[in-house]
Amino acid sequence: MSEIKPTLNTNSNSRRTFLKTGALAAAGFMIVPRHVLGGKGFLAPSDRLTVAGIGVGGKGATDLNSFFESGKADIAFLCDVDDRRAAATRAKFPKAKYYKDWREMFEKEAKHFDAVSVSTPDHNHAVQTMAAMQLGKHVYVQKPLTHDIYEARMLTEAAKRYKVVTQMGNQGASGDGVRQLKEWYGSKAIGDVHTIYAWTDRPVWPQGIAWPTSKGSVPQELDWDLWLGTAPYKEYVDKLVPFNWRGWWDYGTGALGDMGCHLLEAPFSVLGLKYATDVQASVGSVYVDEFKRGYFPEACPPSSHVTLTFPETDKTKGPVTVHWMDGGIQPERPEELGPNEKFGDGGNGTLFIGTKGKMMASTYGANPRLLPTARTEEFKVKKKHQVVRVPGGAEGHYAQWVEACIAGHGNMEVSSPFEIAGPLTEALLMANLAIRGFDIRKARENGEGFDYPGRYVKLLWDNENMRVTNLDEVNQFVKRDYRSGWSLGV
Repeated sequence: MSEIKPTLNTNSNSRRTFLKTGALAAAGFMIVPRHVLGGKGFLAPSDRLTVAGIGVGGKGATDLNSFFESGKADIAFLCDVDDRRAAATRAKFPKAKYYKDWREMFEKEAKHFDAVSVSTPDHNHAVQTMAAMQLGKHVYVQKPLTHDIYEARMLTEAAKRYKVVTQMGNQGASGDGVRQLKEWYGSKAIGDVHTIYAWTDRPVWPQGIAWPTSKGSVPQELDWDLWLGTAPYKEYVDKLVPFNWRGWWDYGTGALGDMGCHLLEAPFSVLGLKYATDVQASVGSVYVDEFKRGYFPEACPPSSHVTLTFPETDKTKGPVTVHWMDGGIQPERPEELGPNEKFGDGGNGTLFIGTKGKMMASTYGANPRLLPTARTEEFKVKKKHQVVRVPGGAEGHYAQWVEACIAGHGNMEVSSPFEIAGPLTEALLMANLAIRGFDIRKARENGEGFDYPGRYVKLLWDNENMRVTNLDEVNQFVKRDYRSGWSLGV
C-alpha cells in the first residue's frame, strides 16, 4: 500500500462544503425549508453525521450502535482486523463498506465520512486517531485515550490544531453522578478536598504471568500483523485476542488503563485536576510463587497501590493526593459508613475526603453519596452551584458527541474532549510509569537492599518536557519506539 499522507478534509461532500457550495448557492438569496427538501422527518445532509468505525466488535459494536440510535448518525464504513469480531456489526449495518486495514479505508474513503470511532487495543489508538484528525475528521476514542504519555500530549495538541470535535469513551463523564458531586462540592458539603481514593477489583484478565512459550495458530479470519500494528513483532499466542491483551505492556495499560478513566474522571472534573507533579508505587506479588505469578517485565502486575500528587487548582486549597488501588486492594472503610453499607459499588469506587466531610461514588461516578449516607437526601445544593445535566446521562455521551460534530467545532460542549481526556490519561500512564519503575529498580538492584514488597519508588515529573528526572530508565516508556513502518505523523 502506498504511504498515506493525511491532509485536512477537502471533501466536496462534507457538511462545510455542502453549506457553502450546495443548498445555499443554489438557493441564492433564499433559504429552502427542510420539509421542502425532503418531506416530514427528513434530516438535511448538514444535520447528519457519517461515521467510520475502526474496531467494530465488542465495545466498538456498542459504540457504533449508540451513535446510530442517536437518530442522526449513519454508519457507513467498518474496519476490523478480525472478521469474527466484525461479523455481528456487519450484519447490523449491511450497507456499510468493510475494510481490514484502516489505512486503506482512509486512503479510499476519506471524502465519504465525517467522523471516526476508534475502539481498538490501546497500543493502536494514537496512530489511528491522529491520522483521522489530520484528515479533518471528528473522533470518538475508547479509553484510555492512548498507550503512552507522549501520544496523549500529541493528540491533545492536535485536537486544538485541527479544530475537530473529540470525545473519549468514558461515558460516566456525561453521567448525572459526576454533576451531583460537583454540586455538593461547590456547595461546600465536604469542605476542601485534599485526598482521593479510587479502587477496582480489576484485573479480571491474566496479569503477573510469564509470556506463553508455546505458539498458537493464527485464525484465518485474523490479520495478526495488522493487529500488532505499532507493537513489536511477536509470534501469535492463543487467548491473547480479543480480551487478554490488556495485561501485557506491549498492547495494554493494565487495570489502570481499563478502569482508571471510569473511576478518576470524577475527581478530575470536580477538582479541576490536570498534571501530577510526582508519583510513587508499590506492586504486589513481586516474587514468583508456585503458581508462576509475580514479577515479569513484559506483564502488568497482579495488584498495585499508586499515589499521585497534584498541585493546587482554583477548586482546591492546596495539593491533592490521589491513591489508586487495584487487584482487590481497598482503602480503609470510612468510619461514617455503616457496617452493612456498600463501599463504592463493592469492587470499585471513588472516595473524596474533605476538610468537613466525605463523599463517594461507584464506577462511572454513579450513585453518589454523602457520608454518612443520611446526608445524601438532607443536604440542599445552593442554586448557584447547580449543574446542567446531559440529556440521557451516561448513555447520552454518544448522542452528545454526534450533536457536537454536526454543530461543528467550538459550537457545543462535550463532556470528555481531549483537553480533559488527555491530562486524565497522562495521569494514569504516569501511574504506570511508577509501576514499571518499581520493576526496573527490582531488576537493577538484583534484590540487594530491596524490601519486600512495599518499598515505594517515587518519580519526580518534569511536565513541560515530559520526563522523569530521577530515574532515567523509565523515560523509555514515556514515548515508546513503534515497529518499523508505523509513525504518529507529528
